[in-house]
Amino acid sequence: MKEIIGFIGTGNMGRALIEGIIKKGVFSSESIVAYDVIKEKVKELSELFGIRHCNSLEDLVATSNVIIIAVKPQNMEELLRDLKALIKGTPLIISIAAGITIKFLEERLPEGIPIVRVMPNTPALVLQGASALARNRHVTDDTMKLALDIFKSVGTALEVEEKLLNAVTGLSGSGPAYVLLFLEALTDAGVLMGIPRPMARELVISTVLGTAELAKQRDLHFAALKDMVTSPAGTTIHGLKVMEENGLRGIIMKAVERATERADELQKLAEK
Repeated sequence: MKEIIGFIGTGNMGRALIEGIIKKGVFSSESIVAYDVIKEKVKELSELFGIRHCNSLEDLVATSNVIIIAVKPQNMEELLRDLKALIKGTPLIISIAAGITIKFLEERLPEGIPIVRVMPNTPALVLQGASALARNRHVTDDTMKLALDIFKSVGTALEVEEKLLNAVTGLSGSGPAYVLLFLEALTDAGVLMGIPRPMARELVISTVLGTAELAKQRDLHFAALKDMVTSPAGTTIHGLKVMEENGLRGIIMKAVERATERADELQKLAEK
């Protein structure tokens, strides 16, 4: 059976997924349909990528056997109520709504629906994201591979147990903000040392991108790669000593820990 991917919501993440799926050849534009309460968004994507826009939620549900829910968490209750009345059969439901658990979805959808919950992150907007996916008991291995392929179109995608998704939120979900803060601080440091800001910015971005690619290709422990840069009594070890003395490692670990705790808190609020 040919998969038809239906997107409910075409904001930044929905748009990124549509672009990635088509660019990577996971599915053709003819296999993608979309619905959004803001009809202009869908019309724009239809013109850009050749997908079909649905005029109603009913049309999308009737057309799709994979439904990707890309709406804000506060809109989920009403949407799921509408979906329950419309769904016939057992389409795969993929939700990227933060804090909305598989249990929450199961309780508001028909019995036996395969559900995948996803935590993506913002670099997916440039097809370099990191997504973690968890499934319920109704999702087969073949169906899970399909879900993973969809999110691999916008970067890295890994299957995890659902209990880890809030930790993933604290790490890779919030992680881009931590990295951007580091980029900003490193750029400011270059300016402090007399480097013009545009030049400092370019050097910092290239340094971080290059280092990440080095780590990816060499597949060594980060400490081993760090040692390649750190010569005895050299400049790097003196800079690292300052970071250690000021607790940079502990600050980062505490930030991820607190972000994870906050994800837990928001999930409990969503379940009430």
